[in-house]
Amino acid sequence: MENVHPVDPRKNYQQTRQKIGYVNRKKATREDYERIGFKSGLEVHQQLKTKEKLFCHCPAGIYHDDDDYDAEVVRHMRPTLSELGEYDGTALMEYKTRKQIIYRINNTTACTYEIDDTPPFRMDQQALEIALDISLQCKLNIVGEVHITRKQYLDGSIPTGFQRTAIIGVEGELPLSNKTVRLIQLSLEEDSCREISDIRHTRVFKTDRLGMPLIETVTYPDMFTPDELREAAEYIRFLNRSTGKVRTGIGSGREDVNVSCRGGTRVELKGVAHNKWIPELSHNEAFRQWALLFIKEQLLRQVDRPENWQMEHREIDIQAPGLHDEWLQQAASQGEKIYAINLPGFDGVLSHFTQPGKVFADEIEDRLKVIACLERPNMSHSEEQEPATNPNTFHAIRERFTADPRDAQLIIWGPQEDIPTALETVEERCRMAFHEVPRETRKTFADGTTIFERVLPGPDRMYPDTDSAPIPLDKKYIEERRRQLPEEIIERYHKLQEWNVPEDTYHYIFSKDLYPLVSSIADKLGYQARFIGTFFGHTLKFVEGHHTRHKDFQYAHVCDLFEFINRKGLKKEIAKRMLPWVYTNPNIDFEQILANIHYKPMKKEEILKQLPRLHRKFEQVRHSASANGRTDWIMGQLHHSALGNIPLSDLREEIEQKKVNP
Repeated sequence: MENVHPVDPRKNYQQTRQKIGYVNRKKATREDYERIGFKSGLEVHQQLKTKEKLFCHCPAGIYHDDDDYDAEVVRHMRPTLSELGEYDGTALMEYKTRKQIIYRINNTTACTYEIDDTPPFRMDQQALEIALDISLQCKLNIVGEVHITRKQYLDGSIPTGFQRTAIIGVEGELPLSNKTVRLIQLSLEEDSCREISDIRHTRVFKTDRLGMPLIETVTYPDMFTPDELREAAEYIRFLNRSTGKVRTGIGSGREDVNVSCRGGTRVELKGVAHNKWIPELSHNEAFRQWALLFIKEQLLRQVDRPENWQMEHREIDIQAPGLHDEWLQQAASQGEKIYAINLPGFDGVLSHFTQPGKVFADEIEDRLKVIACLERPNMSHSEEQEPATNPNTFHAIRERFTADPRDAQLIIWGPQEDIPTALETVEERCRMAFHEVPRETRKTFADGTTIFERVLPGPDRMYPDTDSAPIPLDKKYIEERRRQLPEEIIERYHKLQEWNVPEDTYHYIFSKDLYPLVSSIADKLGYQARFIGTFFGHTLKFVEGHHTRHKDFQYAHVCDLFEFINRKGLKKEIAKRMLPWVYTNPNIDFEQILANIHYKPMKKEEILKQLPRLHRKFEQVRHSASANGRTDWIMGQLHHSALGNIPLSDLREEIEQKKVNP
């Protein structure tokens, strides 16, 4: 039976987008987030700057090229019963994938400990001290004994299937600008492998990162807008970096963002690499769940007895009338099996909005990629905006199923051995749509969208590590470390405000841990903290974006630069011309840099005596009628001579005072 009222996919996408009240992130208000019950928390992972890995003596922080390895270990993950006689949902999902996991090992950064052939060594003391200091700064209650546990890791990223982890502090807080965010705990744990590839049934990892110490800071779900969420992530990041004892760079810090909406469930956005992604990702995830709740209501209206719902499936013979489709013929020519699926009552659901540019059908396609290992494209459906298959194909399929107008149809294809898992995956995801927002981990992208990654692990995934003895923490030792702590990030934030440092410099200063240098230069040399903060947050940031950094450059070289300028009696503005040379050639003598930039010492009087001539010249070449046009033009003419010889603020004042009539 042909569908009497076929769904217009483009129109349905827009209508359902409006129906759920989706608003663009830039236009969203606090009221929008209150309407959907936005709630979110963080799990912030940060690698520590130690010489060795956490439970062995292999060096930490050394990375190898993908083809630089000495051996491979091949493993297959299998589920086992817990002490309660239950299987973990993630373990069952991973087992369905039938993955072969390959670990590439370089002898300089891995040993037999990583594959569980050697018991763990004693926890690295340097890592423990760093974790303890950061826990104290977070106002966490420090544990009396550090108990090492095993946390199941079922995605293959750790060869043993578990991660050694230890809680260092519990129940702390972070002071944000408008609220206090509660912390659940801070843990010290091992990092996992780096993934190289994940294609079909083979996943390849490298072990150079495996076992490196990192801390995980976990918050309560106290953030009720995406902006609060990013602020909390930034604060934790700044706090960690302020110690100077954590690693920086790509992959050294990663956030897992837990998001839900009212009536939804906790979904983990995994491994967010950049804090600037957090607002868009969390915004879209909350509305994705909100959309899934609307889909649930629609299905309950369209399906009379959801508890009896069943999909139908049949293998397709591409030689049958109406099924001569180029797309399907290509799949068949590669030896793949093709199946048609009828989804009773799903009319209008497959093209229902879920995320910007995505619909419910993508939820199914993502799982086919991950669980059944069917590489995209792996599916076509009856409500596609741009159908890959011939429109007559679905007409023929509906006739073969004698489909009701309220039904929707899918076509999937893949190797015969993967089809049973694929059919089970489709039915499982469709059944979930009647009842819940699935608890899952999702992979994140820079455009703010996400895709299914795996089922969220169950709560009972930790158990004691019988190979590691508890580590007592003496109260006197803890108090001694507490007395050595620097001032809090929020106090540094207020200090920058007090110094009138422009607010657009704060992120750069804190993320690079430059606050101690700003404070030190201002105190030691008597420069205004506002100038030094602006120099770091604007000038240095600009130089970093436009020049290639020399491998020997350190931020401390900027302190040396200002000490030289101060000692020579030069005006501080000359640092702006010298900095690019310091950044790209830090080993060059400062005197040589002055020669390279053609610096010429000039007295203030020599510079100012040019003002009458420049005022007259401005009348001849006038380019601006604005009030500041004359001053800005003359500043530009004298800028090169003035740097290092006269404060630019003084020069501007002199120009304003000595204006002449044309």
